[in-house]
Amino acid sequence: MQQRPAHSPTEPDRSSTLASHPPPFFVRAFLAAALTLPAAAAHGQNPAETAAALIAPADQAIQRGLDYLASQQNDDGSYGGGYGQNVAVVGLSGIAFLANGSTPERGPYARNLERCLNYLLSNTQPSGFITVGGATSQGPMYGHGFATLFLAEAYGMSPRDDLRDKLVAAVNLIVTTQNDEGGWRYQPRPDDADLSVTICQIMALRAARNAGIYVPADTVEKCTNYVRKCQNPDGGFRYMLNQRGSVFPRSAAGVVALYSAGVYEGPEIERGLAYLERHRAGRDAGMRGVGRRSGHFYYGQYYGVQAMWQAGGERWAQWYPAIRDDLLAHQQPDGRWDDSNIGSVYSTSMSCIILQIPNDLLPIFQR
Repeated sequence: MQQRPAHSPTEPDRSSTLASHPPPFFVRAFLAAALTLPAAAAHGQNPAETAAALIAPADQAIQRGLDYLASQQNDDGSYGGGYGQNVAVVGLSGIAFLANGSTPERGPYARNLERCLNYLLSNTQPSGFITVGGATSQGPMYGHGFATLFLAEAYGMSPRDDLRDKLVAAVNLIVTTQNDEGGWRYQPRPDDADLSVTICQIMALRAARNAGIYVPADTVEKCTNYVRKCQNPDGGFRYMLNQRGSVFPRSAAGVVALYSAGVYEGPEIERGLAYLERHRAGRDAGMRGVGRRSGHFYYGQYYGVQAMWQAGGERWAQWYPAIRDDLLAHQQPDGRWDDSNIGSVYSTSMSCIILQIPNDLLPIFQR
């Protein structure tokens, strides 16, 4: 794998934003470079045709999933159910809509995206903290990270005057709440850190930096060092520095954290990918010891597919069809995917994002 430079925190070339991309069914003919699968090329297959064949079985499932999300959204951008007002759930649903080619200004889900923006921006506090009082949450900084990630991906696609200022404030809150170890925890305070919350902040910072928002290099260096220290000898990742043990969801997040921080090759990447490969869908239902109806299933596969997409080659060629077919087999008739913990809007958003990774439309997911 070739070393890739970190993105410069300068104003982006707007021609590279999602607003300039055509919808996915036009894009696929132009994805040969991003979707080249060495195994297919070695057998004389056309990479673009291989990519289209790879994605095509999921087309209808994606459409049904996105239509389900649209049908569940309230006018204010939130959803029903226990986690329906959680800013992470709203942000993830917005990312699912963006990954299909819609923007807040155009496309079949433009109205839904505008609602997502309205909800998150209206719940951005003067401090930059994106949160809703009283909303069910597994940790407010989870929500802040996913919400900031969505705002960063939407930046440049919307003419809203308040988007940049609130995105900058949200990024600054992440920067100022990083703890001495280099990570983040449940609350916006620099007290302690865990890997799971930290990866949410790293992806948000990377997305913001891609969009031209300034992120201090020291912040990136500290969080990269923290993630490296969390890796175990088996290639997996621990939850906190003073703990031990590896599990698939957290380890998938750890590999993506390294990629997001600009680490594209090296022994830690290879060990992490080797660990993940032992948990590929189809081998053990996606991960050992974690039931499908647990939110950790979708969390783990969300990061697992990103890790293998960045790895490319044979790893990606085997990983995506396995998780694609696994998800297709468990979609419900109304288009949703079920989750007994966080809810169907969350699991459906995650599933749609996973299935749409090969569309390569969002900067945060691009190689």
